[in-house]
Amino acid sequence: MSARCQRLGVKEEQEEEVAAASGRLAGPPQTEEGSVVDSDSDQEMEGIGGPGELTKNTLYLRSCQAHSVVPASCFLRQGRTPELNLRHRGLGPQGARALASALTSNPFVKRLDLRDNGLCGAGVEALAGALSKTSIISDVDLSENQMGVVGAQAICAALTANPTMQKVQLAGNGLEEHAAQYLAELLLAHTGLKSLDLSYNQLNDHAGEILGPALAENTGLTELNISWNHLRGPGAVAFARGLEANIFLRVLDISYNGFGDPGASAVGEALKTNNVLEELSMSNNRISAVGALSLGLGLRVNQTLRILVMSRNPMRGEGCFGVLKSVQENPTSALELLDFSEIQVDREFDDLASSVKVLLPALHVKTAAHKVKYKKELPSVFTPSLPASVPK
Repeated sequence: MSARCQRLGVKEEQEEEVAAASGRLAGPPQTEEGSVVDSDSDQEMEGIGGPGELTKNTLYLRSCQAHSVVPASCFLRQGRTPELNLRHRGLGPQGARALASALTSNPFVKRLDLRDNGLCGAGVEALAGALSKTSIISDVDLSENQMGVVGAQAICAALTANPTMQKVQLAGNGLEEHAAQYLAELLLAHTGLKSLDLSYNQLNDHAGEILGPALAENTGLTELNISWNHLRGPGAVAFARGLEANIFLRVLDISYNGFGDPGASAVGEALKTNNVLEELSMSNNRISAVGALSLGLGLRVNQTLRILVMSRNPMRGEGCFGVLKSVQENPTSALELLDFSEIQVDREFDDLASSVKVLLPALHVKTAAHKVKYKKELPSVFTPSLPASVPK
């Protein structure tokens, strides 16, 4: 747990003790002078569209008073809209507790966005209880909340108990190898989860060794973003072997991990047998020409991969040429985009690209010198927003 979260925990315990002593934890929300409810809240209570909205707002206001926090006016304005966007609101653990109490009785929210709210482990624990009970919310963003292993354990258990959850974003939460076991359990138990974002965390080699077998056994997940972590060495190889056995994943981002040549070779082996994966990003993974050639062995036989992004790797023109040569040797290749951005190539590569274009007219090849317009935008899982702690 971060020092900031620890300080928040101590501060909130002190505030709760003071509040209990002064008798402010009981009773309905104040509406007279001295109320803790802001003026926005009073205005929002006017003209409520129906009893369901009145109930959820009343419960939320009471919960906010009980936890000594100012209500978020956008929650009160939500009405019957399916998305509740509370990102960057500074809710903190206490605000999360107040919100959790109201979410359990909210029949409207399907997508919950709580990115960057300083929830910490305690706040995520409180929300986990609500998320485990709701059958409405199917999409939740808890990125950049410093949840740590405590929050990871709570949220994974809650999501496992909620079969309606389809998309979860946990980017930038300081998740380390100790959280990997809970994430693995989630992958093994939740068959309805379709999209998972674990980018900008600190998952290392050991985490890769835990997550790899879980990925192999997972049934249901179609998009996984695990970029900007520390999957290297044996962990990268173990993770790639999980991809080899997976039969559901269609979009995978493993960029900015340092897979290296052993990891690239393992991905190449996975591509020989994996007949589902369509989009793969491996940018900035310390892959040399040797690793690129090993990866190419899988491209010689793979028939499903449509997008391969390998930009910012030290593979030089030799590695790019080897990858493209492997594609040329596979007339059944489905590739539409080969992205070698920021890698310099030579005339020999350009000549090969022209030859491959005749064989595979749908293929676009992007290099440092050749910018191409691809007809399909890369999905959002390839381009996660940067956490505040990560320099742009």
